[in-house]
Amino acid sequence: MRRQRKAKIVATLGPASSSKEMILALFEAGVDVFRFNFSHGTQEDHRKRHEAVREVERLVGRPIAILADLQGPKLRIGTFGEGKVHLQTGRGFVFDRKPVPGDENRVCLPHPELFGIMGPGHGISLDDGKIRMKVVKSTADEIQVRVETGGVLSNRKGLNVPDVVLPIPILTEKDRRDLEFALSLGVDWVALSFVQRPEDLVEARRIIAGRALLMTKLEKPSAMDHLEAIVRDSDAVMVARGDLGVELPPEKVPGSQIRIIRCCRQYGKPTIVATQMLESMIGAPTPTRAEASDVATAIYEGTDAVMLSAESASGSYPVQAVSMMNRIIVEVESDPLYNQMINAQQEIRQETDSDAICLAMRSVSKGINAAVNVTYTETGTTSLRTARGRPGAPILSITPYLQTARRLALAWGVHSTVLDHSIHDVDDMVVAACRTAYEEGFVQPGDNLTIVGGMPFGSCGTTNLLRTAVMPPV
Repeated sequence: MRRQRKAKIVATLGPASSSKEMILALFEAGVDVFRFNFSHGTQEDHRKRHEAVREVERLVGRPIAILADLQGPKLRIGTFGEGKVHLQTGRGFVFDRKPVPGDENRVCLPHPELFGIMGPGHGISLDDGKIRMKVVKSTADEIQVRVETGGVLSNRKGLNVPDVVLPIPILTEKDRRDLEFALSLGVDWVALSFVQRPEDLVEARRIIAGRALLMTKLEKPSAMDHLEAIVRDSDAVMVARGDLGVELPPEKVPGSQIRIIRCCRQYGKPTIVATQMLESMIGAPTPTRAEASDVATAIYEGTDAVMLSAESASGSYPVQAVSMMNRIIVEVESDPLYNQMINAQQEIRQETDSDAICLAMRSVSKGINAAVNVTYTETGTTSLRTARGRPGAPILSITPYLQTARRLALAWGVHSTVLDHSIHDVDDMVVAACRTAYEEGFVQPGDNLTIVGGMPFGSCGTTNLLRTAVMPPV
């Protein structure tokens, strides 16, 4: 099944979308990557979803990527004696370390590391930003605050501290268990939550040890201070606008989104724009105009993929949400302005011979009006380098490894296939490229192709060959 678009769709699986039949319907509607959210559900739930996705993959004969999204060190308050309290704007409140139920004056904060780093003037937000406070005084046992935006606060609500770098491990014990479990299943991507600095990636990279690719979720303002280093050390990046939008002023989120997408494009790292993209479709069959514009804006900005969360995991219209996202992407990509905007973003590093070859393919492909760009790849790097150039024609990626093909399902413009026989010379390469492009529906006799690969064949990191070809009569 060939997609008639270049940007990809990621959909979260959950109670509304766990059956094989629903997963098949979501794939047919346009999903390229399925996300497993380890903040919810049991490992057994995720095992069953994994089995269902792989069964659908065998049924449709197309590589499908699976993304395991780890929960990360989410900060939460304790409980209240009556389950909730109403905090008045302008009143004082105290977070302390006493493990007893709270009231309208105080509550337990079971994160001792915060008491040593919070200071006067630092901000605290709770319940996804609905309640906001400023620190007045902090000691080893108490954090005294003034309520700036009041409201109802209930048990175990999430807490955000945007003004400080948290001195806590990025992987909790739960995350370590979930990571090993996800890797044992054979997931393709692992997303790391609440990354603040490039050092946060080291432990996860060591544990993963090449068994999956590592995606960084950018949802902390402190991460923006280290954006280039984090992007460089990641395999992909998610613009996680949920927590990012809580910790940053709302007016700063769009600019941060553009910065992240542009930086990832420079380094050839896929990006996902996520959170609240079609939020109203959790309970309605159509989105708001603003939501449709939000998805379209991310596509115009050049993101590799857009993501559905609760819309597909627990909403009433998961298939319709995917179908709507698919239609929005197709509409944007058919707009001449889209190509103008993508073409205006061509200031891309050429650090290696392989980079130069893959970027040259874009110019050659345009010059000969190629119907398709064929990339031979072992690890996926050649296809990703080609994708960051955003060529006008689609990218047909050929690899001998199913694992590589699955991982590339996330990348812009890449249609990934598995070729189960070896390429021995340039003639083999051209013949296989033409045959595969024809079988996958990209060319007809007489159409032009561009082809990139590496010699010696079968060696990683040797992209050094650019060829053109004409599809012969069948």
